[in-house]
Amino acid sequence: MLNRILKDKLGRLEKLKEAGINPFPAKVKKHLFINELLKGFGALSKAQKVVYVVGRITSRRDQGRLLFIDLYDGTGQIQIFAAKKELSKFDLWKDTLDIGDFIGVKGTCFKTKKGERSIRAKSFDMLTKSLRPLPDTWFGLKDVEERFRRRYLDLLMNLEVKEAFEMRSGILRSLREFLWKEGFVEVETPMLQPIPGGALARPFKTHHNALNQDFYLRIAPELYLKRLLVGGFNKVFEMGRIFRNEGMDREHNPEFTMLELYWAYQDYEGLIKFTEKMLGPILGVKKWTKLSYAGAFEKYANKDISKIKNKDSIDDVFKREVRPKLVRPTILYDYPKVISPLSKSKPETPETTERFQFILNGVELVNGFSELNDSIDQRERMEYQESLFRKGNQEVTRLDEDFLEALEYGMPPAAGLGIGIDRVVAVVTGRSSIKEAILFPTLKSKK
Repeated sequence: MLNRILKDKLGRLEKLKEAGINPFPAKVKKHLFINELLKGFGALSKAQKVVYVVGRITSRRDQGRLLFIDLYDGTGQIQIFAAKKELSKFDLWKDTLDIGDFIGVKGTCFKTKKGERSIRAKSFDMLTKSLRPLPDTWFGLKDVEERFRRRYLDLLMNLEVKEAFEMRSGILRSLREFLWKEGFVEVETPMLQPIPGGALARPFKTHHNALNQDFYLRIAPELYLKRLLVGGFNKVFEMGRIFRNEGMDREHNPEFTMLELYWAYQDYEGLIKFTEKMLGPILGVKKWTKLSYAGAFEKYANKDISKIKNKDSIDDVFKREVRPKLVRPTILYDYPKVISPLSKSKPETPETTERFQFILNGVELVNGFSELNDSIDQRERMEYQESLFRKGNQEVTRLDEDFLEALEYGMPPAAGLGIGIDRVVAVVTGRSSIKEAILFPTLKSKK
């Protein structure tokens, strides 16, 4: 069936060529966007001004000497009315136009007897000939995996999906504008790193042929951004792709977008207030419940965190028994030192750190802390993490001598955080999985 349809489409392509029409021209005439046309429709119709619009054919209906087409250009949709006595080359267009084709239409605005705003076509231009049929229904693809694999069709057939990604763009712009206004400088740091660090995650490994050296795709930009604090920057942020070679579920994708910022002469309490101000309007949250990490264990897991013998298992217990129950907007603070190798200890309780997380619907959105700038303490923690790596833990923070050397020159007191952009977008757009918030999520090859 599909082969026959493809063959028929190729036949219509050849028919256009035989008629001297280029099915894939480079130049497009000056045109109005359909949403602009609809806004000024009354005046354009009254003046009978000739207009030119472009877009994709989403439906067509034949009525003998009449042809009705719905045209969509990404900003809006309008009906095209074509009559044999008025449209140049009517028979050719009737025989060759397909749903999915991109065309240009010259004509005048008018309303049909049913009151539908339309364009009375005088001439068509072929802009792109579609060679594959669109899915049968304009209401979209139903198979979830196919939607992700062929996102271009998902965007085309499910207009709410396109709107969600337009919202994503707006969220990124809002975050950037907020940080710029607050005096933060946007920077870029390496994605290829000789030592993976800045997070607890297993990295992807690659090899640079010219240098004959292994590199890792970054699991976080943190250690490079902190180097910039050493170098004299006071407020820096980076928004970019992060790569982690770990499991995939509704909260995780091997590559994702992270916003990280670092603020000299600030601590975690000040950064918590700043983050509430930054994210509250985007998430629509006015009030966050504040709870200590130990308090959350007691409340939701009925456990005394100080009595857990295997300290390295604390985070696993938290993810399994506590975090899923944090549905309402919650700020957790004061995390154990054993799972916070880069954050500063609290003076009164050295085994607890000045670390916080913003959690909503059981999902971590933000992770931040007062940054550890004691190079001796940092070395001890990195050496401990490195010993765990030697024992087979592939997700710990590695020992980074270059970073430690930078700290020895002195880094000012600072606070920093990371925001999972895809998770924030999923919350704002009402999606249950971050795959719905990533245009092209990672999928296993069909082959």
